[in-house]
Amino acid sequence: MATIALAAAGAAVGSALLPAGITVLGATLTGAAIGSQIGALAGSYVDNALFAPSGQSRTFHGPRLSNLYVTSSTEGAPVPRVYGRFRLGGQVIWAADIAEEVTTTTEKPRGGKGRPRGGGGGSVTQVEYRYYADFAVALCEGPISGIGRVWADGQELDLAGVTYRVYTGTEDQPADSLIVAREGADVAPAYRGIAYVVFEHLPLAAYGNRLPQLSFEVHRAVDKLNDDVRGVVLIPGSGEFVYATTPVTRLGDGGARVYENVHTRQAATDWEAAIDQLEATLPNARRASLVVSWF
Repeated sequence: MATIALAAAGAAVGSALLPAGITVLGATLTGAAIGSQIGALAGSYVDNALFAPSGQSRTFHGPRLSNLYVTSSTEGAPVPRVYGRFRLGGQVIWAADIAEEVTTTTEKPRGGKGRPRGGGGGSVTQVEYRYYADFAVALCEGPISGIGRVWADGQELDLAGVTYRVYTGTEDQPADSLIVAREGADVAPAYRGIAYVVFEHLPLAAYGNRLPQLSFEVHRAVDKLNDDVRGVVLIPGSGEFVYATTPVTRLGDGGARVYENVHTRQAATDWEAAIDQLEATLPNARRASLVVSWF
């Protein structure tokens, strides 16, 4: 197709530029003929790039990183001190080399009109490159009660599908197992007194193959009251599946599935998110009364 189109375009351009043509070895070549040949040559190159000849295999390579520009980490930046609940960004304090995963898929030709199935054409190989990051982000001075929501490039991150670990910043917290495995047990820092989050094997495809700009909802108790609470009452109990530990859906408009008990991205269900927050905020609570309502 490109050969025909560019040949016609070349003939029109050649006719306009060389209306009288040129004489070579006694023969006169018109501008249209010269332009047509140049256009056909260019079109043939395009067609060969897009459509391989019958029986010839092709390989396409997806985008691949040559340089990685990660979120900056400022040396000497002040360490924030948080009370209550606050949203803040962090400082990247540790990062491993970006992991590259190569996936190769090959599609064999399909049978068509006038061509036997499984033959008559070359296969197409698609090579995709996927990237994953292991890194740690310092939040603030510890100890904190925990973290809530996390945003990546301004969008709330689905923590249920992410492998991460939160260190609250105590003075006796151990070094992270991933950092120990990469750096060695003798030199891996524990960052004691600093609350930080470690992300393991975070997919980067959704963020343009780079570390996203992260911000965190950090919780820190103002006084020691949270440590004194031993039991709580969980309310409200008005809901058919509020205590369900697995996601429950119903059929909504247009046949779409609507979740009945999942309204957060911090856990698989609302119940799990509530219990996780309860354990982080009230570490010494051992009993809970469940309110159940009938209508």
